[in-house]
Amino acid sequence: MKKFEITKHWGRLVGIRPIKTATRLMAEGKTAAEIISYFTDKFETTLEIAELALTVAQTEKPIIDASDPKGVSLYIHIPFCPSRCFYCSFSSPQSSHATHLIPEYLQALHKELDAALFIINRNKNIVETIYIGGGTPTVLDAAQLDALLSKLSHIKAKEFTVEAGRPDTITREKLEILKRHNVTRISINPQTMDDETLVRIGRKHTSEQTRAAIAEARKCGFDNINMDMIAGLPGETFDTFRRTLEEICALSPENITVHAMCVKRTSDLNFDLRGKAGAIRGTNPSITSNPNIESDENSADLTRGDEVARMVKFSRETLTERGYTPYYLYRQKHTLGDCENVGYSKPGFEGIYNIHMMSEIQTIIAIGAGSVTKFVDSRNSNIERIFNVKEAIDYINRIDEMIERKNLLIEISGNL
Repeated sequence: MKKFEITKHWGRLVGIRPIKTATRLMAEGKTAAEIISYFTDKFETTLEIAELALTVAQTEKPIIDASDPKGVSLYIHIPFCPSRCFYCSFSSPQSSHATHLIPEYLQALHKELDAALFIINRNKNIVETIYIGGGTPTVLDAAQLDALLSKLSHIKAKEFTVEAGRPDTITREKLEILKRHNVTRISINPQTMDDETLVRIGRKHTSEQTRAAIAEARKCGFDNINMDMIAGLPGETFDTFRRTLEEICALSPENITVHAMCVKRTSDLNFDLRGKAGAIRGTNPSITSNPNIESDENSADLTRGDEVARMVKFSRETLTERGYTPYYLYRQKHTLGDCENVGYSKPGFEGIYNIHMMSEIQTIIAIGAGSVTKFVDSRNSNIERIFNVKEAIDYINRIDEMIERKNLLIEISGNL
């Protein structure tokens, strides 16, 4: 059994939001050199990781400082996808198998949205950002999308993002509806530009459809586009990843988000691996005890952790050279190579919602199945969370309970 050396880029620093440590040190008046030393000495991170954390915190700071004290963000979840990706663990029923649920789901969603907007108006809050995510919101047909966005047309947000993640769900009509309703930012997320990998991971689109979707979005006037990619997709090599990065850069999106491959517990990938090497919940100690999943021949479907780390480092160097700056970052368990997920942007195109979400400095009111509302008390930074049920059918049947959960906590906490 061949073993590979584990490189712990983040040393002893754990948690989803390591940038909050750098932000806190900045608020305490620490110099850049002191912050870097804190990371490398106290947490034993690499110098490169310490510098990355500092850069992200510095980029976030003016956006955080510009946040309105009465500001909130509004998140709306559409838990449907045209197919289930091999690596995905979200509760996202395939729309081809759940078309019958979408009208009822939207009816419940509109009801919860009305209740949330009433709360926002009652408390005289300012909606600074709106984010419609999923799933794939653009699985909705044009009429459904138009009806949902019409309920938000009175809000003048700094940023309004809609995930149009799957290129095969994007049409000229839908893009024109998004534009008409003042959506300022969209995400078109290929994850890879390799057609063989797209088939392997369960995607129903091609790289050419991604290029066509970007071109159509530009024709419709969208000047703030994010594209996601994943380092370490099953079967991909460094050269495959490099070609994807080069092709995405050639499309010149304003944001590029680089995710490191993560083996999630309820993903089809993990269940497939369980029969080979135990994966996350199995019995093979080389997998179970090692969050980097530096594997042996039994888990050949996974990219080696050191190769994923090489991909992530290459993306950071390449994007920095091309004028992109890392502006938000988070980590996950069971990520190959002990790597991080990083959002990069051209100057002035940082995703405000992403920063608010990761910095946890602003209340986020979340609507829809599986969403989590976070009430942030600005007086003491306490956070109260309200969880909606995950499954779409449960959400439909228990929508009144979802609304009551929010109302009760607001009455108790008075945080808004």
